[in-house]
Amino acid sequence: MIRAYKFLLRPTVRQTTALGEMLRDHCSLYNGALQERRDAYRHTSKTTVRYGDQSAQLKEIRAFDPERQGRWSFSSQQATLRRLDKAFQAFFRRVKAGQTPGYPRFKGAGHFDTVTFPKDGDGCRWDSTPQDSVTRVRIQGVGHVRVHQHRPVRGRVRTISVKREGTRWYIVLSCDKVPAEELPPTGAVVGIDMGVAHFLTTSDGEHVANPRFLTAMAEELAEAQRYLATFPKRTRQRTKRHRAAARKVAKLHAKIRRQRADFHHKTARTLITGHDVIAHERLNTAGMTKSPAPKVDPEQPGVFLPNGAAAKAGLNRSILDAGWAQFLGILANKAESAGRLVVPVDARNTSRMCPECEHVAKGNRVTQAKFECTACGFAANADHVGATNVLNRVGLVLCAAA
Repeated sequence: MIRAYKFLLRPTVRQTTALGEMLRDHCSLYNGALQERRDAYRHTSKTTVRYGDQSAQLKEIRAFDPERQGRWSFSSQQATLRRLDKAFQAFFRRVKAGQTPGYPRFKGAGHFDTVTFPKDGDGCRWDSTPQDSVTRVRIQGVGHVRVHQHRPVRGRVRTISVKREGTRWYIVLSCDKVPAEELPPTGAVVGIDMGVAHFLTTSDGEHVANPRFLTAMAEELAEAQRYLATFPKRTRQRTKRHRAAARKVAKLHAKIRRQRADFHHKTARTLITGHDVIAHERLNTAGMTKSPAPKVDPEQPGVFLPNGAAAKAGLNRSILDAGWAQFLGILANKAESAGRLVVPVDARNTSRMCPECEHVAKGNRVTQAKFECTACGFAANADHVGATNVLNRVGLVLCAAA
């Protein structure tokens, strides 16, 4: 199986400067290649420039600019050009499908944060000092950078990516032939119901509290964003205070993101350890958090009727703060590694159907937390009922798959 490992880098001051210059030069290469494609197509000849044409120019570019483009790995520069080529391929695919095209954009200095090395040892070598007790990675043009390796790397390292997140630097290893770490069977099967009041509720009646990381830091984040809003949005060069304010907002968002990911990993690990089969609703979080369409008043042209957007905004924020999609993705990955089975089931009417008599009605859901069947009078916690219905649908899904 394939697995990615992400480790924190601890570069020196000089190495931090070199890493920033590496991102700057790769960003310049990306923007230059994009400009060449735009100019070629705008010409009367309508010339199409492809990856092969631009990759063949790298040798001349490196010879012309040895102090900048010539410093870095040839393979990593090819990977940057492939990144642009994939952006154009996705653009043309969306055009043919009739979707919103989204033409590839130029990257600003603060929006180009990753450099990829397609092969271990070609411009970047993992564990470059095996004789040393401290793990290091050697990056061409930067040197041997210390790595905070908090867990062992299994399998064979295929590609290496250097990534900047705020003021931190990370290295991401993509490994194949990683052996599965299967857990002993438990014989337990569980269904889970995702929610906002509780992060999830199991069919066993257990509630996992919603930590609400964004809500907990909302006041501090709002204060930092208000201070950032006092500076002009578009300016040729930010002042020192402007840059510090932007870093403060980015730092708070990064902390929330790390807290949420840590919570998701620990919760998923608990479920995987205790159950062989885990069933969950097949959720379309992008559609659930989509803003409602505006309602035009037919009697007054140019006037819009209330569409509930303000009320739905709070629910959307709560759903995104919970991070259901990220959690379900982490759960599926951990299940594959541990030899467990994760089954997504149809989410329709899971919160409206009575688990006793299977009567479906909107009135069964009395409140957000209470369920009471209008047919048989069965009453229980609404989230527990949803998790029970999810568990009951596992057999139907497995039979259909068989």
